[in-house]
Order: sequence, then structure tokens, then C-alpha cells
Amino acid sequence: MPPFVLTILKLVLLLLLYFFVYRAVRTIAADLYGRRERRAATPRTKPVRKARGGSPGRVVLLTDKGGRGSQHKLNGTLTIGRAPDTDIRLDDTYASQQHARISERNGTWMVEDLGSTNGTYLNRTKVTAPAHLAPGDRIRIGNTYLEVRR
Repeated sequence: MPPFVLTILKLVLLLLLYFFVYRAVRTIAADLYGRRERRAATPRTKPVRKARGGSPGRVVLLTDKGGRGSQHKLNGTLTIGRAPDTDIRLDDTYASQQHARISERNGTWMVEDLGSTNGTYLNRTKVTAPAHLAPGDRIRIGNTYLEVRR
């Protein structure tokens, strides 16, 4: 091979090595000091989904195997997580201590993630901002499912 091609390959390899080291240091720093949140000028949120036929009345806790669990009436604010002081306590290692909150706002029920590690999902969509709840909606927290019913 010509020396020019070898020189170019050496430079590409060197750049890849520096990029790898940069990413490793950045990941370690983020783990030690936390990640910085980027704030956009205008928040990018999905369009608000309209509630389907009235407000829900209760949340049914389903186990990770689809079996029936406890029922919780929707009144006031419900916190969900592994901590003993939450309203709906989950025995799920993939749930955070204070994982999510269900609350009423302007006559509609909303679910919001409380900065959990693994995220909160509403009908297979990750909750990034407070989202409307309607009867039939399924909330996934870790390996646990909650279903909204009338």
C-alpha cells in the first residue's frame, strides 16, 4: 500500500481512539455528577390526547404476569413507586422509589413521570410530559402494569 493511504488510516484510527476515550470520560462524568438537562426554547411535546368519554374512576394494579392486583380509587393525587410512603407501593426492582404520579388537573386525570430511571409508559408511549388518562389506558412502570377503569 502507498504510504499516503497508511497515513490516512493511522489518522482515522487515532481519531476513533480519541472519540472513544472522550465518550468514556463523558459517561463517567455524567454518572458521577449527573446529566445536564438541555432546555429548548420551545418545549417539544406530543399533542394532548382528549379523554375518551368522561374521567376514569379507579386504577387497577396488575402484576407482572398479568394477574389481578389491588384497586385504587382515583381521588386527589396518587404517587406510585417502591418507597413505603407512596400511595401505590410496587414490589418491582425496575421501579424507582418515587416513580410516577397520577393527579387531577382541570377536571381530567394526568399521569407524569417523576424523573424515574427506567421511565413511565402510557399505552407503549414513554411519558415525557404530563399525559391525559382515559378509561382503558395502560400504564407500565418497570414490569408492572396499571390499568385505568371507570
